[in-house]
Amino acid sequence: MTESSQRNNPDSGSGGKNLGKRGGGDPGTRGRTTIADGVVEKIAGMAARDVAGVHAMGSGLSRTFGAVRDRVPGGGKSVTRGVKAEVGESQAALDLEIVVDYGVSISDVARDVRENVVAAVERMTGLEVVEVNIAVSDVKLPDEEDDEDESEQRVQ
Repeated sequence: MTESSQRNNPDSGSGGKNLGKRGGGDPGTRGRTTIADGVVEKIAGMAARDVAGVHAMGSGLSRTFGAVRDRVPGGGKSVTRGVKAEVGESQAALDLEIVVDYGVSISDVARDVRENVVAAVERMTGLEVVEVNIAVSDVKLPDEEDDEDESEQRVQ
């Protein structure tokens, strides 16, 4: 090719890229997406509650404060109770505190919670979940009153 034909050919010398295209590249890859810790905590909290054998989330103290907060108008139930997330650019780590129902296998419930949480967080956020630490803080006995049920029975 001669020097004059290279100047007239828009693809020459650009590695086959079209120089007339604006922005460069796929529009879906332009920019950056950040996901807040609270978003991952909500997803994980909902996924953990969906597992059979999980009675509640959080320690006794946080559930007590949560029950008080639930009674305040506009307080609402906190889906992030008992969940702590650390979110990086491409990975997340989670700590969950759960209460299990009496009679269930704690190791089976913990495994099911991990699987459900990892699947939900990775599917919805695209983040890699590197660990899900689970602390079982209590066992709900069949004859124990539930803090949340108590508030419903009190006002009718």
